[in-house]
Amino acid sequence: MELKNTLGPWLGKTSKMIGCLINDTLLDNGIDLTREQWVILIKLHDKDGLMQNELAFVTERDKTSLTRLINTMERKDLVRRKRVNIDKRIKLIYLTDKGKSNYKNAMPIMKKTIQKLQAGLDQNEIKNTIHTLQKLQKNLFNLSAQCGANQPFP
Repeated sequence: MELKNTLGPWLGKTSKMIGCLINDTLLDNGIDLTREQWVILIKLHDKDGLMQNELAFVTERDKTSLTRLINTMERKDLVRRKRVNIDKRIKLIYLTDKGKSNYKNAMPIMKKTIQKLQAGLDQNEIKNTIHTLQKLQKNLFNLSAQCGANQPFP
């Protein structure tokens, strides 16, 4: 079996290319966000006021790298931390008005980018690809809880 004929290299390169596309698209459209910051905005838009530990879990980031990312996003006035009165160690992360605005401005651009990315693929191909990736994630999860996947997607 040659490695070039396995999924790993193809998935890795595709993931890097998508990350680069997202960064370039945001930059080209004057939106001061990175792919990593965009992911945080999406998660907080879906559920604002997440605990910092929970945000690390759902974004599959270690606590240290998430802390650095949140620090940067706070300096850019995209998010704010709020300590919980009951336990001062717990910090909730909220979108600021600027964070909400950046999300709102980026979303239509990102939707168009996704449409371009999936050009030439029919709904069956997209559905089958998602199904195959879900199987891979389940296999990875079952092989090792330390592989970086907290849980397979539903």
